[in-house]
Amino acid sequence: MSHQDTYYRQNEAYAEHLANWDPGLYAKYADALRPSKAGARALDVGCGVGQVVARLQEAGYEAHGVDVSEPNITRAKKVSERCQLYDGRRLPFPDRHFASAGALNVLEHVDEPEAFIAELVRVVEPGGRLVLSSPNFFRALGFRDYHPRMRGVGNKWRNFRRLQQKRAQMRSAPDQVRFDKMTPIVKEPFTPDDDAIVATNALEMQFFLERAGCVVESVSCCDRYVAKPVDLALNLGPWRYCMFNSFLVARRVK
Repeated sequence: MSHQDTYYRQNEAYAEHLANWDPGLYAKYADALRPSKAGARALDVGCGVGQVVARLQEAGYEAHGVDVSEPNITRAKKVSERCQLYDGRRLPFPDRHFASAGALNVLEHVDEPEAFIAELVRVVEPGGRLVLSSPNFFRALGFRDYHPRMRGVGNKWRNFRRLQQKRAQMRSAPDQVRFDKMTPIVKEPFTPDDDAIVATNALEMQFFLERAGCVVESVSCCDRYVAKPVDLALNLGPWRYCMFNSFLVARRVK
């Protein structure tokens, strides 16, 4: 049984948690997911209870959503009948079906993250947009770190060294690059994000998007809207790969 089946398939507590999300948590992602053509099809993978689908519908797009959680989809269907349950592996759509597709805080929970990215790209048409956002578990800079892997000077130094090793591997042995896996931290009551099993980071997310036939147009350590001067300061240099979150926007080219 997959991690998603074990922890999310019947998880009412997670559905309740998502229902109380502040719009600021998903606004940047939802807006980035908007296709360039009015009325075009867009897909939110891991749609939760349907807030992103609702935001896209209100903007005039044909929004679809899929999720592995039955309680999530029960709620999301009240937003749109285009939200449906799926198995967490194969997206139930033909190739090149969408003008845009994305996943917000999903990649860190899937058993095969490399295949997940390739599957996301598969359903997007050439020229279409992909948006991928996950925590940066290789944080080497920053504060208010919520996961044990991110906390403390020792962990931050190890994360920095691991990023350097990953860069070297991408040059010398690209076929061997894989996301690092983590042991989930499961708490009672259920706490989302602690149970992540993939050490997601912008460097490898960019690598696998490009391997799947995309051009990555932007990499940001900010998954929410911040003031323009702050955004520029945080994301102008390579330090964005070492901080906070991993927010990538790409375009499929083949």
